[in-house]
Amino acid sequence: MAAETQTSTATESDGQNKWLAGAAGGFAGSILFGLILQFVVPAPMLEMAIPAMYGIEGPALAAGWAIHQFHGVVLGLAYVSLAEFTPLRETAGTIGGAIGLGVGYSVVTTLLLAVLVMPIWLSVVGFPGAPPFPNIAIPGTIISTIGHIVYAVPLALAYAMASE
Repeated sequence: MAAETQTSTATESDGQNKWLAGAAGGFAGSILFGLILQFVVPAPMLEMAIPAMYGIEGPALAAGWAIHQFHGVVLGLAYVSLAEFTPLRETAGTIGGAIGLGVGYSVVTTLLLAVLVMPIWLSVVGFPGAPPFPNIAIPGTIISTIGHIVYAVPLALAYAMASE
């Protein structure tokens, strides 16, 4: 009975560590991606477009950063939920696998969020600078994909380290 309790507690702790790693990795990765948004991507993404998604008129750089960090944590938790699927769990728990899954996750988030969701969302809220749908532009989509990779690889590595 004591062995069962000990194993159950260890498993719960491991599970909690993965979720914490996802949140922390998502937060850290979104800082790196945010720096790309602030200093590489042409304005007004961070100070105007991201706050506009929530009805905040800009320029509102602090609000843009806060929302971007929130998105990073939420997407970090979404990564953990995907990585916990049995077919992905073993791969996600290794450094090499984590890097590959991080890059894959970044491509998916770019396509779903930056290319499809964001232009619709910004159009619905009436943001005058909303990109066209679908939001495919060169070099913008490439820079967005690189930003999402810079975000997702640290996230995936944090999950892998918590899985050891």
